[in-house]
Amino acid sequence: MSELQIYLIVIGAAIIVLLLGFNWFQDRRVRRRMQAQMPVIEQDPLLGESFAAGQARREPGLGGGQTFAQEGEASALNATHEHPDAATDDQGPDPSTEVVIEITFQGPMLGEDLLPLLQPLRSAGRKSVRIFAQDAEGQLDLRLHPDGQYVSVHLAVLLANRSGALSAIEWSQIWNRAQSLADQLESNIEGPDQQHVLDAASRLDDTCAALDTQVGLTLLLGSMRPVSEVTAAARGMGFIPFNGGLVWLGDYGLVCFSFSRADAESFDAGMASVDRLSLLLDVPCSPVDTRAFANMSEVGFELARRIGGELVDDQLRPLQPGAEVAIDEKLMTLYSQLEKAGFAAGSPRARRVFA
Repeated sequence: MSELQIYLIVIGAAIIVLLLGFNWFQDRRVRRRMQAQMPVIEQDPLLGESFAAGQARREPGLGGGQTFAQEGEASALNATHEHPDAATDDQGPDPSTEVVIEITFQGPMLGEDLLPLLQPLRSAGRKSVRIFAQDAEGQLDLRLHPDGQYVSVHLAVLLANRSGALSAIEWSQIWNRAQSLADQLESNIEGPDQQHVLDAASRLDDTCAALDTQVGLTLLLGSMRPVSEVTAAARGMGFIPFNGGLVWLGDYGLVCFSFSRADAESFDAGMASVDRLSLLLDVPCSPVDTRAFANMSEVGFELARRIGGELVDDQLRPLQPGAEVAIDEKLMTLYSQLEKAGFAAGSPRARRVFA
């Protein structure tokens, strides 16, 4: 090999190193700019403790409780701070969204004896049921302690969610289960009239239906691409796994927006390749952000650049210049409407009802 050839090889290698370094610098600069504009989480979500609250959340549990994230996924979608409304959420049933069935015992019962008896009462069809236990001092506790002594339980039945208003069948189901438990323990049971419950459920469902908004973007890949390649790129940008998809976290550890297959299949199920993906901003369940849609768009454009796709709106049209500003202005109006209706975006109450 001649001296000239050696020099050319060295120069070529140096150019390649410079190009790789430049690409790394560009990626790092873009990532820093996006993170600076996103709501900041002070604690790594993968290192935290279990996140508390609704559909992107951990439901209140009995004793150990149920985990929000599925096995093998991020076990904690939480940050160092809770949503401002979370502090009072576990102090008792919510009369604006829940109806209560109360079972009063003949005498105090140990928590360890109650826990297995209450498990069948955690849901009414497709509606969640929060279970509060009351001690002799009248204090309600959302999480039963095995050695605690309780004189009654309050079943807080959700009146409506995205599956619709609480139906007569769902109400009858939870009432019959509660009645069976009361009979078994020779206890007293009290609850509202069924028609009152159904009327309240219908009113809540109408109110929430007028406020429910989700905003989506579509990522077109042009051809079938391996799922592993897509998810690796997304996780490299900061998305974390949840419920078969990926999510981007913000304030209070809440999901700002999600990233999933357009066919609604889990990333770890169905076909191993995809050609279309979705980004979704669930407005009532996400934290208030003046740039909510703009942030999702920026992350979407960067993800599209990394995997060689095209980001379009839900009508498969390219985003128009200024569309982000106009949409975010409309979202701020909706945030205000949610607040006035008592469903602050991202609050535990909103995440229960808009689940």
